Amino acid sequence: MHQLRLFFTALQFFTRLPIPGWVGFDPAWLNQASRYFPLVGVVVALMTAAAYALAVQVLPPPVAAIISTAIGIYATGAFHEDGFADMCDGFGGGMTPERVLEIMKDSHIGAYGAIGTICMLALKLTTLAMLPPLAAIGALLVAHPLSRLMATSLIWRLDYARAEGKAKPLAQKMSGTELLLAAICAALPVPLVLALNWLPPTALLAGVPAAAIATFWLARKCVRRIGGYTGDCLGAVQQVAEVMFYLCALASLR
Repeated sequence: MHQLRLFFTALQFFTRLPIPGWVGFDPAWLNQASRYFPLVGVVVALMTAAAYALAVQVLPPPVAAIISTAIGIYATGAFHEDGFADMCDGFGGGMTPERVLEIMKDSHIGAYGAIGTICMLALKLTTLAMLPPLAAIGALLVAHPLSRLMATSLIWRLDYARAEGKAKPLAQKMSGTELLLAAICAALPVPLVLALNWLPPTALLAGVPAAAIATFWLARKCVRRIGGYTGDCLGAVQQVAEVMFYLCALASLR
């Protein structure tokens, strides 16, 4: 029952989805909820994949890709896209760690954030639109939890860079056991996707390492620029890792 409460706490923190009233709330639960970040990704993946599967029955794949992405953004409140934009602004415009953090905290979006978000969404939508429908569904099911596992790895390895912030409740160090549980949650859709042949094994053999390499690169940049990570960095890692998997899925089919 406690683990179920932790999952619903993570779901409430990372999405707009309602949770049962009996769950309650305890601030201490947030320190342990990050282990279920990838499982929240499974929920978002099911929503986006279902939206794509329904839309593609009557609409062209590019339109289905836009509808699916819009459903995901609505479900999460653009939580991760906002973090990506803030990180683009901060790392693009700040010269010192203090200035980077100040820019990232500003609610206004600048040129780096706007251009980065447009390019990221364009790449995501174009890649999904060019995938065959079943492959796109499979990619959505795998990429969402995988990318959230990549973001969770920053909590596991890095220090939180702010004294306080929106991700501070999750910033406590994760144990290896907690990360293993997160990895198991992220892998849940993989057997189904492979069994139904929605994606070839090469898509995972390329996509998982590519997402990990992108995460490692961004993590090093975070440490070098601000000495750790913030909630915006988690969102940026999630978005980049998600796009990297889509790109590898498309490349594996070509």
